[in-house]
Amino acid sequence: MTAVKWENLKSKLSILADAAKYDASCSSSGSQRKREKDGMGNVEGMGICHSYAPDGRCISLLKILMTNYCIFDCKYCINRVSSDVKRARFTPEEIVQLTLEFYRRNYIEGLFLSSGIINSSDETMEQLIQVAKSLRLDHKFQGYIHLKVVAGSSKELILKAGEWADRVSANIEMPVQEDLNLLAPAKTIQEATTSMEQIADRVDEAKEDQKYSPFKAPKFAPAGQTTQMIVGATESTDSVILKQSQDLYQKYSLRRVYYSAYSPIPHADAFLPRGEPSLVRENRLYQADWLVRFYKFDAKELTSTEAPNLPLDIDPKTAWALRNRSSFPINVNTASREELLRIPGFGVKNVERILQMRPYRKISLMDIAKLRIPLKRAKYFIITSDHNPDVFLLDANNLKDRIKPEEKQMSLFDLKVSAVSGDL
Repeated sequence: MTAVKWENLKSKLSILADAAKYDASCSSSGSQRKREKDGMGNVEGMGICHSYAPDGRCISLLKILMTNYCIFDCKYCINRVSSDVKRARFTPEEIVQLTLEFYRRNYIEGLFLSSGIINSSDETMEQLIQVAKSLRLDHKFQGYIHLKVVAGSSKELILKAGEWADRVSANIEMPVQEDLNLLAPAKTIQEATTSMEQIADRVDEAKEDQKYSPFKAPKFAPAGQTTQMIVGATESTDSVILKQSQDLYQKYSLRRVYYSAYSPIPHADAFLPRGEPSLVRENRLYQADWLVRFYKFDAKELTSTEAPNLPLDIDPKTAWALRNRSSFPINVNTASREELLRIPGFGVKNVERILQMRPYRKISLMDIAKLRIPLKRAKYFIITSDHNPDVFLLDANNLKDRIKPEEKQMSLFDLKVSAVSGDL
């Protein structure tokens, strides 16, 4: 690659990698490692994000937009047509070249590709597919590819995207249509959910085909689909957001709903909030989402009519337990799996360990501590084989103050780690 051509690509990359950071559908590892002067590899370069495979592996991805030109005027988007942001555009061939060069240098293991809408949804989608198809067919690229499905694209193109990508995502953006009408009138939730339904149906078909012909049947988006909702740009409550997320999981078998705290943008519309977003609120939504997906909670259990937003000072499972003290204490030696999962501090893995231990021994407070379950939260809600005096404080008026963690300044990395913790 000539120096002039690289400088041109580098200039585009600095714009389009930065523009892609607002899409949360690819989670970051928070790594801060830098390349030594004479070393090899760098996980913190421009446009590199980090996602996780189902087996726990961290995958470095080149995360970029094909272009930040867009015909839409979504008020919450810095790349809206009325914005004066600096514009750039990659050709499909340039994205293929960048992906291969980054991959050869061991910077990345895959590609996360999205785009503004150029002339139409279908034209944009065709170019995104061209990138993935060229990587797979022309260059035999076997790395991970995540393609964003453009709102309003035809079914034919959506299904083509899933043929070449490991994962696809159709962003719903807002939890209710009223929010979109206010901030992005050109978009509809129906368009996003129609795309999700088409993807889900084809994923199911591909799985069935694989059962009968595992070596011949083509795969379709084997890593499934995700979506994103922006939090804090409108008055929609956590109750509304979680109800919509639960519906999406149940109807379209999503792998993940990502929550992105609204970030104030230059020259923002008067409808948008001026203050900084609450990253704690974003974190609480991830924790609540985890409870719905893995702990058998119903979304409506996690909030109430009187308090439609999740509390910021305590995790959602503990908040639920404090509101439902009549469900406790729970005997860890006799309770069902579902009951154990409701205890603050008890994660899925530790519940499985407890169930495996019970046929051989009675579970004591010492056993709970050895499992590294946070006793500061759990001890008020459990009965063990030995004496637990703290259980008598279950109805104390100041129980919340006893459980609340000490206040400290949290970093963004702290929030991202706790968001995926199973220790709820």
